[in-house]
Amino acid sequence: MQALITGITGQDGSYLAEFLLGKGYKVYGLIRRSSVEKFERIASFMDDIELVEGDLTDQSSLDGVISAIKPDEVYNMAAQSFVPVSYSQPVLTGEVTGLGVIRILEAIRKHHPRAKFLQASSSEMFGKVRETPQTEKTPFHPRSPYGVAKVFGYHITVNYRESYGMFACSAIGFNHESPRRGLQFVTRKVTYQVARIKCGLSKKLPMGNLEAKRDWGFAGDYVRAMWMILQQSEPEDFVLATGKTHSVRELLAAAFKAADLNWQDYVDIDPKLIRPAEVDDLCGDATKARGKLGWVPEISFEELIKMMVEADLELVRRVEMGPRLQTRTLTISR
Repeated sequence: MQALITGITGQDGSYLAEFLLGKGYKVYGLIRRSSVEKFERIASFMDDIELVEGDLTDQSSLDGVISAIKPDEVYNMAAQSFVPVSYSQPVLTGEVTGLGVIRILEAIRKHHPRAKFLQASSSEMFGKVRETPQTEKTPFHPRSPYGVAKVFGYHITVNYRESYGMFACSAIGFNHESPRRGLQFVTRKVTYQVARIKCGLSKKLPMGNLEAKRDWGFAGDYVRAMWMILQQSEPEDFVLATGKTHSVRELLAAAFKAADLNWQDYVDIDPKLIRPAEVDDLCGDATKARGKLGWVPEISFEELIKMMVEADLELVRRVEMGPRLQTRTLTISR
């Protein structure tokens, strides 16, 4: 089996690549040409995958990749996925996160229509929720340019499935995190700053809305479900979620507890960090995924946050404190 993963250098792409390698797949990863290479997340298995150049904003590059590889499965993990940036760069977000999906689908339709396609959709599509918990049938009401772009990606995937008979599915993933999460996302922002505070490198953590609630799970669990979706006999869409919500306040409490600290001693509220249109409460109902796929998340919220804090403590001690200790040793020896 051959799989093409867009966004392979991101959190989900890297976990998915590892998972597929474990299943014996030949894994290709789509990367953009860049003067700066960011391969940290895939460094440990770089020799086991093949990277190919392409861009979601360039149809010809995607045509060339699909035509050359003819993958059995295509996983679209690439996106401009940071919600605040989607407000400052809405056109870019639409081009990549929205129109990028139709470009991939077109490349598959023209050059290898037998390929199975998985679109990584998002709970941000529900936005101002109409019902709780959210299922595959809950109406969308996105509250950010990112959410709007994801809604387009979702609907165009359905359209290509119905119009051309393609095996095209969406995994509507609720928030999933890991030590590989980008530092700009709230979970990783918290765990990394907790680690810096614990190591004496920072004193305060500025935060926005502490009452927003999310359904947080482990990215490794979610990519396993994405693979399971493409192993079904018929293409369908699935909500992937834990079914449990936690507020940002609870996130702070869990992260600081993992470092034996009291969050209230270190957190300051910064009004500038509150979004123009907040999504207050997202909670997914993954009954369909449990019933049809047999999928159950294995890592709990508390285990996830503890995992992330411990990984960031190791990172801070190695990257930030290591050079300081070396400098101090050199100074003393002189």
